[in-house]
Amino acid sequence: MAFTPVLHAEWLKIRTLRSLYGALAALFAVTTAFSAIAATGSTTDPGFDPLFTAFLGTAPGQIAAIAFGALAVSSEFQGGGLRLAFTAVPRRGRWFAAKLTAVAVPVFLVGLVTGAASLAVARAGMGDAVDGLTAGLQARGVVGCGVYLALMALFGAGLTALLRSAVGALSILVPFLLVVSFVIGTATGGLPEYLPDRAGQVVFHADPDGSLGPWTGLAVTALWTAAVVAAGAWSVRRRDA
Repeated sequence: MAFTPVLHAEWLKIRTLRSLYGALAALFAVTTAFSAIAATGSTTDPGFDPLFTAFLGTAPGQIAAIAFGALAVSSEFQGGGLRLAFTAVPRRGRWFAAKLTAVAVPVFLVGLVTGAASLAVARAGMGDAVDGLTAGLQARGVVGCGVYLALMALFGAGLTALLRSAVGALSILVPFLLVVSFVIGTATGGLPEYLPDRAGQVVFHADPDGSLGPWTGLAVTALWTAAVVAAGAWSVRRRDA
């Protein structure tokens, strides 16, 4: 079977899962709300970064993106869905690629809308503090938001395929992002800036001061994601349905 009909089938599956609509709605609501709250804080700190503040909501919002990817894949492990999928599409790699595409595209698009909304509410809250943000910086933040959230959704999808469990994937990633990465991230230089979330969020800094730039940071996140997706692809190819 060609890739296009496989992708269409996977997109239809995505559309039938109500929980995925909830994840996308939570992604938008949580990210925008936290960015609005962050924008009400003090803007007089010498180290204040208006661009990073505008997209601060992506830190909690990424959990919803990861959940979207995890739930989209884990649904195949229920009720013999994966066996039926492999019967219809014997080439497992093609099926997995279609599944990942069906995960990444809606999260990327919602991420763009979310980024634009977060920037808008943050600008309203920070007032004159955002006057120094150029159109290029704002565009980078919005596009970076879509790309970063899509990568994190793929990260969740890949880990779920590897573990064959959304609960297992989320029980690893959520504590890591909310606790481990936060604690390690308080260190300066070295390993912390190369963690998948820390590296990707460099795109939200107006003037990054580490060794990674906005796009090289996203590239590091993409490498982490590619490694996890490759492990998930191995699991899909080698394990019984």
